[in-house]
Amino acid sequence: MNGTLVLLDQEEPHISMLSLNRPDKRNALSIDLMTELCETIETVESDPEQRVIILRGVGPVFCAGLDLHEVAIPEKAEESAKLVAKTLKALSTTSLVTIAAVHGAAMAGGAGLMSACDFAIAETSAKFGYPEVHRGLVAGLVMGFLARQVSGRTLREILLLGETFNSEKAKQWGLLNEVTEAEHLIEHALKLAQSVIKGAPGAIDLTKKLMEKLEPRSIEEELQQALEFHVHARESKEAIEGVQAFLEKRDPVWKKSD
Repeated sequence: MNGTLVLLDQEEPHISMLSLNRPDKRNALSIDLMTELCETIETVESDPEQRVIILRGVGPVFCAGLDLHEVAIPEKAEESAKLVAKTLKALSTTSLVTIAAVHGAAMAGGAGLMSACDFAIAETSAKFGYPEVHRGLVAGLVMGFLARQVSGRTLREILLLGETFNSEKAKQWGLLNEVTEAEHLIEHALKLAQSVIKGAPGAIDLTKKLMEKLEPRSIEEELQQALEFHVHARESKEAIEGVQAFLEKRDPVWKKSD
């Protein structure tokens, strides 16, 4: 299987390289792209020869987050939100080990994709951020994954300020396993994948399942509750203003009564 929005490369034994292929839109998460990504993960997972998924992006950035042009369409809000949840769950709960190889930027939902993976490697110049509050949105669907990786104070700094931060800060906060020069990014991701393959597949699968069981709440429970908040925020007047302001390249005008 090799679609147009998600490219699949299986040249390396037991390793599936999945590339988000919407470079003209900075790999923004559209309904079509997320649908194809979920289908590709399912296809790879059904192949007993595959052990590792490396997720990367084509073009200047890894992923800029949700397609805000779609977010601005009320009729698509619920479908898009449910697909975000499905995509994050697919990446997190697959029996394969997932590695995010981040270049350029991973913002909002793009940073969420990274957080849902088992490992994350980024180039030194990469940028990260969860700017949802600046758009009148709530980073609800990615919050559970982020909360599993950073402490309370850091979580608040990331989500309530919505500011962009660099690879050094992301590594310091525990969001990255490794930072490397851009020209070595995929090389290091493949090296990590080769280390994973040395482990027994059944043992790795069971280890992932046990780690999930040891969490206070399951990913599915977290995503279900988060979906309610996410959809509510998307339908608010603040979201309409915040997204429109972003698309019009102006500062949003907030009204507390909204």
